[in-house]
Amino acid sequence: MDLTKVDAIIENYDGDATSLLAIMQDVQDQENYLPREAVNHISAKLDVPVSRIYSMATFFESFHLEPRGKHICTVCMGTACHVRGAQRLVEHLERDLKVKSGGTTEDLQFTLEEVNCVGACALGPLVIIDGEYHGNVTSTRLTRAVKKLKASEGGE
Repeated sequence: MDLTKVDAIIENYDGDATSLLAIMQDVQDQENYLPREAVNHISAKLDVPVSRIYSMATFFESFHLEPRGKHICTVCMGTACHVRGAQRLVEHLERDLKVKSGGTTEDLQFTLEEVNCVGACALGPLVIIDGEYHGNVTSTRLTRAVKKLKASEGGE
């Protein structure tokens, strides 16, 4: 990992330890997770205990400590989405991507995750792919979206 990028993020906050949460978010935005090397570097630069950083990273569900895929597929499992077939979509993605929910493909291209509710109940079932909301999703539409992503990566 390029720690000069982490240094640049820390400098954006003037090396201020009170900005730790924002620094962690920016590093994760850049790396798609919080690498151990980055956590140790932030700790040393800000003179903050590593345990404090990990405490924050494990408290907030938005942080990830394991590598994640380049493309994040999130299936809403709220009640409205669930009754409209969200579980079938999860199973469909598990087959298409060859990964279990909560996991990342071996090539680090896709991460499949489930969330409780994103508050877009009228659009259910809802799948968020790389931050883009896809409402009233069917298995066919989902397959097309995944194939398009794979093709853009040269995977198909």
